[in-house]
Amino acid sequence: MQYVSTRGGVPAALYSEIVLQGLARDGGLYVPREYPKVSKQTLKSWRGLKYANLATAVTSLFAQDMQRSAIARICEETYSEEVYCHGRKGTDFSKIAPLVWLEDGFGILELSNGPTLAFKDMAMQYLGGLFEYILEKKQTTLNILGATSGDTGSSAEYAMKGRKGINVFMLSPAGRMSAFQKAQMYSLTDPNIFNIAVRGSFDDAQDIVKAVSSDLEFKEKYRIGAVNSINWARIAAQVVYYFSAWLQATESEDEEISFSVPSGNFGDVLAGWIAKSMGLPVRRLIVATNENDVLYEFFRSGRYRIRDSAHTYVTSSPSMDISKASNFERYVYDICQKDPMRLRELWSELSRNGEFLLNAQEWQRVKASGFVSARSTHADRLRCIKTIWEKHNFLIDPHTADGINAACALREKDEKVICLETALPTKFAATIKEAVGFEPECPQGYEDLLRRKQKVVEMDVSSDEVKGFIEKNVSS
Repeated sequence: MQYVSTRGGVPAALYSEIVLQGLARDGGLYVPREYPKVSKQTLKSWRGLKYANLATAVTSLFAQDMQRSAIARICEETYSEEVYCHGRKGTDFSKIAPLVWLEDGFGILELSNGPTLAFKDMAMQYLGGLFEYILEKKQTTLNILGATSGDTGSSAEYAMKGRKGINVFMLSPAGRMSAFQKAQMYSLTDPNIFNIAVRGSFDDAQDIVKAVSSDLEFKEKYRIGAVNSINWARIAAQVVYYFSAWLQATESEDEEISFSVPSGNFGDVLAGWIAKSMGLPVRRLIVATNENDVLYEFFRSGRYRIRDSAHTYVTSSPSMDISKASNFERYVYDICQKDPMRLRELWSELSRNGEFLLNAQEWQRVKASGFVSARSTHADRLRCIKTIWEKHNFLIDPHTADGINAACALREKDEKVICLETALPTKFAATIKEAVGFEPECPQGYEDLLRRKQKVVEMDVSSDEVKGFIEKNVSS
């Protein structure tokens, strides 16, 4: 399988060649030339597989230049009960991502049983093993530069800490994450982990990552890679849990399921779009946003209008406080019928005017793609957390509440909907207490997290300052 850039300016490459790169050299994102197809017969044959075996089967479709035995080994080491045994009590950790029905036809896919208690672990733990395998084969090293709005950073650092040949430089928005999220990242003392708090928003931090990655001479000299969802291997690993959820929820290969997905950088729901494009019977993809409702506006109008840092709101679902959704480019590329010239035209307009509007034909393709969207406020989140707790004795985090709110607002009669969990509620204790009157139980091993010594460097919004910090801490 060959991968091309959404902007069409680089030669096609293989899976093992793109996973260390992040952004393509032309500034675009790598995508498969064509999505692999999964037949109903194949779906039937996957019923009953362990999560690690399903991950091997799905990932192998995207990584055809790698030995299947190598993928299987990485998946077996990644998707084990030893790694995914940190979630809520009563969870069947053997399923890795168990489906919990709250009521008939309405459920939650638990994705937060990994070491950082967030769905990002589902792909990031795999990425850690994959990076180490490829770097050893190539006899080289990698300096990962990433940006996080909350959970990507800790997931990446926990997946990469102590890994041979890997350093992690993680940018986060100063003062815009929960206390638990900050403590998870900043308390790590491993010598290959470097935390940088940027005096700005997540979008500012993400812009720095893109600016540094666009300096091709610097990127090559210091072997800069990415773990954000701009990295295709992460998206492909997330596709797996859509297949897992569908297999748990259905008995017939013809049965359709809808998914409600809390959305910030668009990677999580993009994985659902890819699964649907591969042949998984997905009826609809519900994009749940918070007050930062750029994607909500797009799926109602075809207009994509980004906001500056001052107008990207700080909310009680902070991992979604994003105005520029990086993975959105991959979806628009598909809507443009994989035409890089049209994609470049739209992104040029976005750069000039801060927005673009799809033409009539493209808008019709969006409406036919099965995407819908709804937004939530802080009051909506509190009400949803309280309701789910009182009705089902199930505690959810604020982002998952956004997903459930959207599902409840848009669910049609007899529609089976699965809401994707974002994180365990303990990561957002203050909001949970406001909603239900008590703080959530902290999983074993995390009780002293907020008291641990923290190590972080604070910087202005400056790609040059970040590059200087990298130069001081690694050898070229």
